[in-house]
Amino acid sequence: MEVWLPYPESDPSQTIGAVKVEADCATRVTRDRDYGNAVLYLRAEPPQGRQISARMRFTVLRKERLRPAAGAEGTDGARPADLGRFLRPDRLTPTDGVIARLAQDATGGAQTDLEKARAIYEFVTRSLTYDKSGKGWGRGDALYACTARQGNCTDFHALLIGMARAAGIPARFEIGFPLPEARGSGAIPGYHCWAEVYLKGIGWWPVDSSEASRHPGRFDYYFGSHDENRVQLSVGRDIVFTPSQKGEPINYFIYPHVEVDGRPHSDVRTCFSFRDLP
Repeated sequence: MEVWLPYPESDPSQTIGAVKVEADCATRVTRDRDYGNAVLYLRAEPPQGRQISARMRFTVLRKERLRPAAGAEGTDGARPADLGRFLRPDRLTPTDGVIARLAQDATGGAQTDLEKARAIYEFVTRSLTYDKSGKGWGRGDALYACTARQGNCTDFHALLIGMARAAGIPARFEIGFPLPEARGSGAIPGYHCWAEVYLKGIGWWPVDSSEASRHPGRFDYYFGSHDENRVQLSVGRDIVFTPSQKGEPINYFIYPHVEVDGRPHSDVRTCFSFRDLP
């Protein structure tokens, strides 16, 4: 049995500390092949019993991420030489066909990368409805999003990222867990994802189209800002681990991926919770 879990890391918007892992088998921290995400790898050969448990705890100090100033390029650790990966398509985020045509139409008349990014953000946020009814949503499928004109955060940002890349603007997918604004303590029922676009002469520019759709009064805020009510765990789509999983690349990496005898295993129970510290 093999398990891959996102492993939290500090970045300019969050400080991670006191990571503690308790597991019924051997563990080690590795990194994925393309993005360098930290990954907790568990292996049991053979598993002792029919059930394996693992628990991870950590502290995080999260800060609001605000738009960088002009001329701040590279101050957040971005390496322009690595931007090529964030211009290429993902399996569910194409950059040609209808996505390219939408990008061209949305950015017509825009001159700078900032103007193009704003035009794409406005198109996606105003064209899609945050709606998790029916089938097809939640996969981060850009073609589904532009056809159904609805979905969750993965669908919003798949379309936004695909259009940005089609317009020649590097864009990256980021995912983690949301925290309620009221804080306190409690369960976290699901993930949240967002995006950043790379603007020449400025650097990585935060956007959150799905939150802007759900909270229209903060439309301008979410073009250039991420609030502190989130914890990031990974970047990118189509994840290939080290050591590699036997199955397909992971669409996005937030939940445990489990394989038994080299085959994906879906009978996995998870629980996520948080508690404010003084």
